[in-house]
Amino acid sequence: MKKILISAAAILSALISGCASQPLSTFDIFHPQDLNALVSSGQYVQKADNFFVLNDSSLSMADNYLGVGYPAQPSPTKLSVEKEILNRINLTIPDLKLTSSIRSFGFGPCLDWGFTRLNQAPTPYSKSAFGSGIDTLACASGGTPMDSGIEATTNDLSTTTGNIAVLILSDGEVDSAPVAEVKALKQKYGDRLCVYTVWVGNEQEKYGQTLLNQLSDMTICGFGTTAERISSPDGMTKFVQSVFLKGTTPPVADCSALDDDADGINNCKDKCLNTPKGAHVNQFGCWIVDVKFDNDKSNIKPQYYRELDNAVTVINQNPGVNIEVQGHTSSTGTVEYNQRLSERRALAVKNYLSSKSAHAGRTLTARGYGLTQPIDTNETEEGRANNRRVQLEVLQ
Repeated sequence: MKKILISAAAILSALISGCASQPLSTFDIFHPQDLNALVSSGQYVQKADNFFVLNDSSLSMADNYLGVGYPAQPSPTKLSVEKEILNRINLTIPDLKLTSSIRSFGFGPCLDWGFTRLNQAPTPYSKSAFGSGIDTLACASGGTPMDSGIEATTNDLSTTTGNIAVLILSDGEVDSAPVAEVKALKQKYGDRLCVYTVWVGNEQEKYGQTLLNQLSDMTICGFGTTAERISSPDGMTKFVQSVFLKGTTPPVADCSALDDDADGINNCKDKCLNTPKGAHVNQFGCWIVDVKFDNDKSNIKPQYYRELDNAVTVINQNPGVNIEVQGHTSSTGTVEYNQRLSERRALAVKNYLSSKSAHAGRTLTARGYGLTQPIDTNETEEGRANNRRVQLEVLQ
């Protein structure tokens, strides 16, 4: 049996951060898109039969949300954004026969002094019933025992039949990474289970997004996204469609025989499907400028000018195309260090390209991603070398 000791200071903190100190926010009206036509036409059929929510109601979710996509008065907390996301999901779900449930994790008065609380027991889904369940997420307090929430969800699912979608909303600031608990969940429910995560965090908490993506990837069929990506009606529609529906259209052509952007990497392996013609790509089909930097340096050495000049040629052949210069690193070093390093290197490449091309000066932006978007394993030197890259991506 797992034992968790709670100090008097932790209990006092939970009391202080109770419901009364967390005002409600009023969000702008959300206008959902209607998915019922896709279902009634037969283009799509139901994929998930059970929809179980695991909501982060720990103290960090009482902090203000500093991202975009959720204008509200007063400024929303991360918890209120979580609730708004669930409301928007509820508005967008088409007419389906589902079982739904909501569970939260944290500690203190918001969770009846437990580490997890079943806010809404598994029940036949309706918009009104699910909305009532969302309303029970009244406040945020305590630590972040996501592992306890996942263990309890494993039991909640015991009476289900059919396919299961588990949605975890969090900023990823957990007490301990619940990798073993997700593995146990997947082992028990197998191919019936898909885990989806929504990162509701601020820029300084990007490492939490990496953790959530790791958890969703463990179930293969699931995926991770962010609050910002699903904030618009279009983004939310795509998310709900991906979780609850699957197409009935005939299978597409074998992706291994297709190369839509003619970069020499077939569509199955290509992670960057809109690379401009003539760009140098890596084994994943992404436009890479093969520039190596010295340790803790961002200056470009003359031996790499030819590679960058080739990129300038490609940019000049595609005037008006908006391109993001992306700096990436391996996982060696701290999150903060790698973030700053990736930004400096991305900016160095952008400045070089801009100095060589008038088109580039108008259409390039630089952004560092640190260690958050690896394209290869960080367990080997070869994989880490692939992750330490400057990548050019055409923005849609």
